[in-house]
Formats: sequence, structure tokens, C-alpha cells
Amino acid sequence: MRNRLIAVLSAAGLWLAGAPGDSRAQVFNPTQFMLGNGMQVVLIEDHRAPIVHHMVWYRVGAADEAPGVSGVAHYLEHLMFKGTPSVPPGEFSKIVSREGGRDNAFTSSDYTGYFQTIARDRLELVMRMEAERMNQLNPRAADAKPELQVVLEERLSRTDNNPGALFGEQLDAAQYLSHPYGRPVIGWPAEIQRLTLDDAMAFYRTHYAPNNAILIVAGDVRPADLKALAEKYYSMIPMRPIPPRFRPQEPNQLAARRLSMTDGRVTQPSMRRTYLAPSRSAGEKQHAVPLAVLAEILNAPTGRLHKALVKGDGPAVSAGTWYSSLSLDPGTFGFSASPKRGRKLEEVEATLDRVIAELLTDGVGDDEMRRARTGMQAETVFARDGLSGAARIFGVALTTGLTVEDVEAWPRLVDAVTRDQVLAAARYVFDLRRSVTGYLLPKEQS
Repeated sequence: MRNRLIAVLSAAGLWLAGAPGDSRAQVFNPTQFMLGNGMQVVLIEDHRAPIVHHMVWYRVGAADEAPGVSGVAHYLEHLMFKGTPSVPPGEFSKIVSREGGRDNAFTSSDYTGYFQTIARDRLELVMRMEAERMNQLNPRAADAKPELQVVLEERLSRTDNNPGALFGEQLDAAQYLSHPYGRPVIGWPAEIQRLTLDDAMAFYRTHYAPNNAILIVAGDVRPADLKALAEKYYSMIPMRPIPPRFRPQEPNQLAARRLSMTDGRVTQPSMRRTYLAPSRSAGEKQHAVPLAVLAEILNAPTGRLHKALVKGDGPAVSAGTWYSSLSLDPGTFGFSASPKRGRKLEEVEATLDRVIAELLTDGVGDDEMRRARTGMQAETVFARDGLSGAARIFGVALTTGLTVEDVEAWPRLVDAVTRDQVLAAARYVFDLRRSVTGYLLPKEQS
């Protein structure tokens, strides 16, 4: 969702994306219905090829874990491949592969998802297997310990062996004093080591139920056919009471936070700064879409961030920003930059401060707004070119508090954003008292 597609949007594409104020305009034209057990179903039809992308999303993620068992949501994701009555441990992905498909899974702070891309005449097969592991997961104790070791090795390779990833963990922990967004999705090493099969199965029984899940299918299937299959396999699973998604809320941040991390493996110094920021579902929600527009403006290859920090005599070799409007609770708006050889991080930070100060004084221009809208509408249109992109957009949105209608409204919301709204959002978010600034340095610079 954070990736930006750089493209020229044709007039036809803009029209397809929905004219401003036209409530009838659709982007994906999804079909949606609810099963009797509370499972939401969304279909995005695409009949260009005889393929389907089948996804089951659960409204639970790492931020829903109890204290002391960080990483259990991700550990359970691994164990979901370790056996059901009709699929032996380790055979799920092999079956999908033998049928010419591919599958995987992912865990985030707000959601967990499982997917298969496969020929349309194999949809029933993957739906049967996915439904069975929703209700009848039965991993063996003999598989639990080795799989926990796999998780620890994943953390070692992706995080512990990556100074940038470790730095990101420290920034998140500094940003969030109370909210669980401050802990890593994969978990803290000491807590991962203590996880047990009982921990994972307790999490499974608490959160994995049809009334806490969303079935999203994109591809070559008709609504009546999908409904028949969903009724056959998913509607037979009984609903269960699901606890409310209560999370500790972040106290008001009153002072800027700073940290510096050194690591002998670092070859290129860098800095990051994050600010607490609302999402479309939480906080001062009216600022979320304008912030997305602002992120597009700042990230433009010829935009003010690049001009000030990178171009010509600018102090940075690279600079960028990120923001996602889709999170269940308030997230962050972030900046990153790395200095050119012979330049200091302090100079990079000072230049970034100047860019932000000028933005807060002068706002953004009409040309910047036009280019940002064009890029964002292009992203929306091109998301329809692949099956997985559209399905993921709906999955992230629906698991973080939005509706199908909210997704379809996105192009109109972007078109309606004004310069004044972008300026108001920037002034609300870019308050140093709500920020964390971090330096990542080679060992010799400590």
C-alpha cells in the first residue's frame, strides 16, 4: 500500500476511477455478502484469465497479543501449515504447488492473512483446505518446537542480522510507550523462545473464527458460484464469541525523543524521524487523506524534499517519506535520509527541518496537488491490473475498521482534498513534541 506507481494517468483512466462527487462511480465493483456465521465475503471479478486469488484475512495481529507473548500471532501463522485431519503437516503448500498454484501467509500488527493463487477449477480445493484449518487445526507437539526454531531463524536473518531493521525496532519502541505498535510483529527474542504450542493454540481458539474473518476472492469466478462454495465450506464452521480489540492507548507525547544507534556492520549512516499520525480509522481522522496526499507530494522525484536534500549541493544521497492511512489505531508519518560522503547527519536533519518549516508556513502549491492526485489515481487504477493487489487493498482496509464503500470512495476523497486541508494536516502532525528522531551510525562514529 505504501508503494507508489509512477505513471501518467489517461483521461479514460481518471474517468474509470470515479469522477469527484459521483457516488455511483466504482473502482473495483466488488460483490459482497455475509454468511450466516458472520463471515464477510468480498468478490472482485476479473475474467481476463482463468485464475483466482483466494484470501482469508483475520481481524487479529501482533498488536492484539497479550503482554509477554510477543510473536505468538506470527508463530501461529507458521503452525497453520502443520496439519489438519485431511492435510498432513507440511503438505498444504505441496498440494497447492502440485496443482499449479502458489500460497503464502503474512502477519502484521493489525491482521493476519493466508492466500493461494490457483486455476479457477481448483478454487474448491483450496477453499476446502483453508476452511478446515480455520476450524480443525491440529499441529503435533513434535512439530511445534522445530517450527519455533524456524521463527527464531527468521528473526535472526531478517532482523538481528540487519542493522536497519534493528534500528527500526528501536524507533518504534521509542515512539510508542504504551501502545503495542511499539513491539515487533515477529516478537522480542526472549519472548519468542518461551512460546509454547499451548500459547499458539490459545490464540487460535480465541481469534480464529468465521465471524472474525473475511474471505476475499479476486479473479475468474461468478458471484453465484462463489456463494455456493462459501456456503458449502465456510458456513458450516460455527461462530464463536470474539473478544473486543482492546489495546492500550498511547499517552499524549509531550517531548521530542531522540536516539542514536551504532553498529559495526553499518556502512552508510542514516537518519529517520517519525511523527505520531492519525489513520482513516483512528485519531483525528479528517487529516488522514490529506496526509496521504502530502506524502505523495513529498515523495515526488522532482518534489521539494528531493530538491532540498538530494539535488545539487544538497547534503543527502537519498531521502524519502512514508505514511499509511490504513491502520486500526494511530500510526506514524516518517522521513528518512542518508548523507553524501563527507556530509554530516546533523546537516541533513537541519535541511529536513527547514523543508518542514517552509511547508508549515507556505503550504503546498496547485501544481504539487495536481501531480499528487494524478499519481494516486494512477496507483488506484493500476491496482486493478493484478489479482493480488486489489484483494490486498480490501483486506487491509476491512481489517482496520473501514468498509467496502470506504475503499471505493478513495479516488473521490483524494480529488476532494484541498491545499488548506493538507496544510492543516501538516500543522497537526509535524509537531516535534510528538516525534522521534534517530541516527544510525557506523561503530567508528560513536
